[in-house]
Amino acid sequence: MTLVVKLGSSIVSADDGSLRTDVLDSVCSQAAALARAGEPLVMVTSGSIARGIRLLGLEARPRAIDELQAASAVGQGSLFREYETRLEAGEAAAAQVLLTANDVANRTTYVNARQTLRRLLDWGVVPVINENDTTATDEITFGDNDFLAAQVAIMLEARLLVLLTNTDGVFTADPSRDSSAKLIEDVRQPADLDSMEIGDRTSVFGTGGMRSKVAAAGMASGSGIEVRICNGTVDGTLALAAAGAAAGTAFRALSSGEPAFKQWLRHAKPVAGRIVVDEGAARVLRSRGSSLLPVGVTAIDGSFEAGDAVEVVTTDAVIGKGIANYSAAEAERIKGMKSAEVLELMPQAAEELIHRDQFVLA
Repeated sequence: MTLVVKLGSSIVSADDGSLRTDVLDSVCSQAAALARAGEPLVMVTSGSIARGIRLLGLEARPRAIDELQAASAVGQGSLFREYETRLEAGEAAAAQVLLTANDVANRTTYVNARQTLRRLLDWGVVPVINENDTTATDEITFGDNDFLAAQVAIMLEARLLVLLTNTDGVFTADPSRDSSAKLIEDVRQPADLDSMEIGDRTSVFGTGGMRSKVAAAGMASGSGIEVRICNGTVDGTLALAAAGAAAGTAFRALSSGEPAFKQWLRHAKPVAGRIVVDEGAARVLRSRGSSLLPVGVTAIDGSFEAGDAVEVVTTDAVIGKGIANYSAAEAERIKGMKSAEVLELMPQAAEELIHRDQFVLA
């Protein structure tokens, strides 16, 4: 079973953009030791933009997308070499892997990426993954690499996801603002944290923060993967987390029971529109695990094509998410119709607007 380790910008770079070489030395040494011991291990890293900014001598983080992408292009290769050098010193081979949100959202490229990563792990290689900022667009990104790490962990059915940051874990309040804040050592349900003031502070070069780490942890733990959020600046933390010892905040793995396709649909496929259903259809979807038929549809919202993911809702609640068998225009034509009427209008069409095998409850 695979171990996925994510290093945030606060771990990789100091606020002035320089590499935190001591932290990288420590984390890569621990990662190499785990790999040598036979642990299939994947590293997900932030910091390519910060590295590019440093190498280019820019005074501040750019705001324009093309400038950020150019900085990333400068930084990506250099950052990977920092990992490669340290892992090789620990007798572990490394491979650079760049992913975009589109790679994960498309089922074919998702499966291809999973197969490539599994092959690298079978060969004893440590994949070092980063988002391909150079080609990603502002609208189609992971948002930050916490979610990329969660997606990779789900893709590989990892045994453990470790999110390394520069704090000791999740606290009852933002420790930078509240001196009475206490470390939360164990989270059984991520929803238990909803009422707490979890900080959004991050490094100068980061885009995430503790809230994004908690959200990513909830995503992975909900898919049956244990998660640890812990302090990567403390030597030995990764090894402790990998061994199951107390380190930072642990999120218990929740039993999902979902096949890989439905996990991909739930977490990786973006929503392109919404289908509004009546209460009868909502009740059947929730209680019987049935397909969604056009007869229960009352409204179509958005512009989507057959094969896109859509959210299924009532007027006041989200029911789930599924793959549409019809485009928005076609769904508009057949909404409210009985199956016989649909087949009379479209003889070659599918009976279901969303098949139950391609639907997940919210």
